Amino acid sequence: MSKTGSKTPIPTPKKRRKCVDPVEVSCRLRPLMSTDSGQRCIERVSETSLKLIPPASSSGHKSREEMMKAMEQRFYTFHNIFMENESQKAIFDRLAMPLVEDLIKGKNGLLFAYGVTCSGKTHTMIGQASNPGILPRCLDVIFNSIGENQARPYIFLPDDNNGMKIQPEYQAALMKNSVERQKRQEERLRKKEGRPGTPHVEEKPDEIRIPDNTKLECANEDSAYAVFISYIEVYNNYIFDLLADEHIDQLGNPILPESKKVGEDPRRKVMYVKDVNEVEVKSTEEACAQVWRGQERRRKAATILNDSSSRSHSVFNIRLVQAPYDEEGKQILVNKELLTISQLSLVDLAGSERASRTNATGGTLKEAGNINNSLMTLHACLEALRANQLSNKPNRIVPYRESRLTLLFKSFFEGQGKVKMIVCMNPRVEDYDETVHVMKFAEMTQDVVVARGQEVQFDENVLQPGRRKQNLLFKRISGSAEPLAELTNRNSFGFNLPAVPPAFCLPPLPSWSSQDGTTSEDKLQAILAALHERQKMKKDAMDDFEKRKQRMRAILLQMEKEHDEFINKNSAFENEMGWMHSELSTLRSDKLRLEKEMLKQKREIEKLRKHNNLLSLENRRLNSEKEKVDEKMQKELMKREKLRSTFKGVVKKEKQKWEDQMEVALRERDLQTAREKSQLRQVIEIIGGVSSSDSSISSRNTSV
Repeated sequence: MSKTGSKTPIPTPKKRRKCVDPVEVSCRLRPLMSTDSGQRCIERVSETSLKLIPPASSSGHKSREEMMKAMEQRFYTFHNIFMENESQKAIFDRLAMPLVEDLIKGKNGLLFAYGVTCSGKTHTMIGQASNPGILPRCLDVIFNSIGENQARPYIFLPDDNNGMKIQPEYQAALMKNSVERQKRQEERLRKKEGRPGTPHVEEKPDEIRIPDNTKLECANEDSAYAVFISYIEVYNNYIFDLLADEHIDQLGNPILPESKKVGEDPRRKVMYVKDVNEVEVKSTEEACAQVWRGQERRRKAATILNDSSSRSHSVFNIRLVQAPYDEEGKQILVNKELLTISQLSLVDLAGSERASRTNATGGTLKEAGNINNSLMTLHACLEALRANQLSNKPNRIVPYRESRLTLLFKSFFEGQGKVKMIVCMNPRVEDYDETVHVMKFAEMTQDVVVARGQEVQFDENVLQPGRRKQNLLFKRISGSAEPLAELTNRNSFGFNLPAVPPAFCLPPLPSWSSQDGTTSEDKLQAILAALHERQKMKKDAMDDFEKRKQRMRAILLQMEKEHDEFINKNSAFENEMGWMHSELSTLRSDKLRLEKEMLKQKREIEKLRKHNNLLSLENRRLNSEKEKVDEKMQKELMKREKLRSTFKGVVKKEKQKWEDQMEVALRERDLQTAREKSQLRQVIEIIGGVSSSDSSISSRNTSV
């Protein structure tokens, strides 16, 4: 691979007039299951129209007038309608094949599946190994189309800003060897230490994958391609990487993954997920192995309506990197400015659901709420976009940032790629009310338009089209062998080798049988002169050959000397590397020992912390009880003091009352005593008067 220099000029892409396209919405109906009632609420009217028939149990049957009005409004039109008997291949060809073609031409694309729970979204996007869906078929067509134009591994490397770096082939080969050697060393160290390893990623062994052999002829034969994939899920409005390596602690317990953030590419104004793991794949089998791995790690739960209901939105990104070959069609131009990065995002949205039908509780109910909220935010964003596009004075703010899902799609809806949606529906009557909302959302989405992407084309006056094919054809004609002069004069080792001399040809001898009138003696002299000339030329050629041989021998001796020095330096380097590896192993062992000691100390600290927490809780409990006792005692004292003061007042009042009563009683007694004394005196006086009268009578009687 050659670096960019003055020899190869930089091409400039051609500009085209911008156009807009509406969001293309298609519909797919799922076959009725044996457990369904058999009644349908959806009928196909034409190739692009459906009619909804509200059942008697739906909310649409309130009155005859309202029912007739609803029946008039429930006709919906789609770009494509796929009935139950449509194959996965037919759906892919009509829906996703144009997006794959745009991806190879350097355009971006977004395809997302929308619908209620248990409507066949995951089957449409992923499918099974024997009946693949859109995602595996996209990978098949991409690798079939780019064919032999794939670049070697590690030539393109993701950077930190959603871009790509490019490096020469020799650096890529060194990196590949270094990565493979590091993996082998880590595997040996893991086996030596007895630590569990990361499970090997491979395709499902119990199913045979049926590939799609379609090949598009739109790949640029003068460019090299590389395919990178990433797989994420949006769970409870948090983004997690489904392809990230699983890490375990020293106890063997898995470490919970960290949530990723959404960033914006400052150069291309494209939203992307930061620090996500992008895997370079060279075949559909490698990519599908990563897909199965991500599917196993995706969060799912069982509900009444679906035994394996997705509890998160999944986004599978395919990034195709394209770089042109040089003017000779041999090596990739090492120029970051010439890179073309196109992206195809395949989104499997989690189905909207009502808790009254799924009977979800606890964490599953919370997940359903977050799913519905993100879908409502998507609905609000599309509705705001439509309103702004239909208005002469757009003033509505599109709420992209209310959900990470819509924030991730922001660049597509603002003109960074083509957008398509496939609405999956279950035609059974039980899903009628949910289907009405899905139909309204699809109808509204079709009114939104996005800017049409531009195909990447380089200036034909700078880089001639077909240069790589011409170079391959030249090699094939020449027997895949390079000219001798180019092979001899190659400066691979830094030596200026002698140029190859022209072909050595002796002059022809004079003809003896010529009839030009010369004598035999003259002819003999001419032949002798020619032979002397030949001998001289031969001697000069031998001298030149000897000089070249000596020069070549000196060069070979110098090369051998350089080679020996290189071998010695390489041996010293290998010895130093061996010593460094041993030191690294020692450091890793020390690190592991220290980590174990640290873990032990952490356990002790955690144990002491728990004990301290228990003591703190007990202390708080005792303090609380003491405060309660003190408060109770204070209340008792206050109550006693209040009783004491109340008792004193009562005693004083009763004493005063008793004293008043005693005083009144004493007065009354004194008065009674005085009355009794008066009465007694009167009695005495009366008794005294009677006694005197009796004595006088006695005396008179005596005198008589």
